[in-house]
Amino acid sequence: MTLQKNKGAVRRFARLLKFAAWLQALPRRTTPAPFQLLQIGSAFWQSRALYVAARLDLAGALGDVALPVDTLAARCAVAADPLQRLLNLLAALGVFEQSAPGHFRNSAVSHFLREDHPQSMRAMVLMHNSPEMSLPWLESLEQGMRTGQPPFALQFGQELFDYMDTHPDFDRLFSKAMDSVEALAGDSFATDFDWGRFRRVIDVGGSAGSKARAILRRHPGLSALVQDRPAIIDKVLKTQQNTAQNQTSERMSFVGGDALSEVPAAESAADVYLLSALLHGFDDAHCERILHAVRRGIGSTGATLVILEVVMPESGADLNTASFDMQMFIGTRGRERTLAQWQALLARSGLALQEQVHLQSFAKMLVCAPLPQGVAAISPTVL
Repeated sequence: MTLQKNKGAVRRFARLLKFAAWLQALPRRTTPAPFQLLQIGSAFWQSRALYVAARLDLAGALGDVALPVDTLAARCAVAADPLQRLLNLLAALGVFEQSAPGHFRNSAVSHFLREDHPQSMRAMVLMHNSPEMSLPWLESLEQGMRTGQPPFALQFGQELFDYMDTHPDFDRLFSKAMDSVEALAGDSFATDFDWGRFRRVIDVGGSAGSKARAILRRHPGLSALVQDRPAIIDKVLKTQQNTAQNQTSERMSFVGGDALSEVPAAESAADVYLLSALLHGFDDAHCERILHAVRRGIGSTGATLVILEVVMPESGADLNTASFDMQMFIGTRGRERTLAQWQALLARSGLALQEQVHLQSFAKMLVCAPLPQGVAAISPTVL
């Protein structure tokens, strides 16, 4: 029996995505090739302008009113003339609006740069344009293409997660940016999948448990156990001690651990493991270690595994998916995978894909279970 919900809404969303992709391709069909290359080659002008606007917190300084450039410049401790020119560029892109000559206000887009917006994207903009994320693109991409090594590691001499362990400021920014991913992905993972079939979610790599909380808010009969690195769980528990408890806290628990070697054991078929945007950060060998740990955790209980990830098309990837895949190469040894690649990875880990649940999002949910008795798993990739 399917775990898919909201089939009609999901189909409408898929059609909307196809229409959006068609619209996005229109300029490429009508713009002469030399101008296309110029636009692509200078696109970093736009991202850096947006980054500086986020650094200066222009959206927060504007709030809900229009301000003259001189006033805004004074509030943000910058010179008025270059601020006017920066805002002209961003307003032309739809970020900010010019309400009158020399006066600007937030647009429907720039409101999402405000820290007080419930779906703020400011941390995401700051993270992706930080030196840690931008220098590998600017300085080490060609070397990475020639060697096959992640440009981040070439640039900084450390793998991304090792670097975060020794650079707490970037670690905090990265974590805050990841918390805002739901502003992009939405909550369809909690609504388009039938979580009501289960009693406990085991969220592996779940950080502060934001996805588990979203699920629990909609399913009062569920509880959740969140596993992540001990350092992350320690921070979560300390934060919980200093904040008011919410309606889901009593149904949530946290445990530190290394998913590469062990995950919490399932207790029954009413348990469901959730691996959300975890495996795309690892190469196949490390993914197999995590999946083998989950397979051991499932044991003979009949528990289910759900993998929430992007599924790359076999050919003709859209711009967003291809961009995600390149960013994974830049920063990690991971990748976005096609359905065939996911199935092969699962088979090598003693698991089989049972269903692909579609969402009102760019990601999908892969429902997996242990291979039947007597069906041997493919030997895991050797590290």
